Amino acid sequence: MGEFFKAELKDRFLEYALDRKDYFEIQTLYDEFLRPNYSLHFVERLIKDIQEYDPNLLDIMSGNGVEIFLLASTPSTQDFLDDGGFMDMYVKEEQRWDVFLEQLPTAKKEVKEEKQLFKKKSPGLKKEKTLLFGLIAAVAISFLFTLFSILKESLFEPQYVPADDFEREMERIRLEYLEENQRLQLELKEARRNLDSLKG
Repeated sequence: MGEFFKAELKDRFLEYALDRKDYFEIQTLYDEFLRPNYSLHFVERLIKDIQEYDPNLLDIMSGNGVEIFLLASTPSTQDFLDDGGFMDMYVKEEQRWDVFLEQLPTAKKEVKEEKQLFKKKSPGLKKEKTLLFGLIAAVAISFLFTLFSILKESLFEPQYVPADDFEREMERIRLEYLEENQRLQLELKEARRNLDSLKG
């Protein structure tokens, strides 16, 4: 539901309260204005909106287990309606928005004109901007080359061992093999002797 319709209903509720001159149930507003298309809860919400705006516009009494049961007008009700009520407030708010929105395109034009004037007055900034982009590009390229060289060295190029180191390592492995072989032969001979002594 639009805000315009809500403002109109709030004014009608206040006018109805002025005409009654006594307390009446909130159900009466529902029956009079909104049955069967809307709920009683919607009427309560509109009354609460009125109360939040100005608690003196309606005299509200609770009862029967509900917060808003009986309503009546107050001396402030007539004054508020004479000043235009919620409808007038809504219209004024819309007019303010219209004025504000009308001013937006002119503000954009002014900003655009200021930018163009600033560009004309400061050609040195264009040169500085170009130099800055050039510097950033040079740093980025340097970083990429460094990263590429690190990856190339660690992943793609095999690590060579000098020939002397390779020969020394091979000789060390051969000697370890011979020593292990001799140790195993000695253990085998010892095991045979023990076996022969057990037989004999």
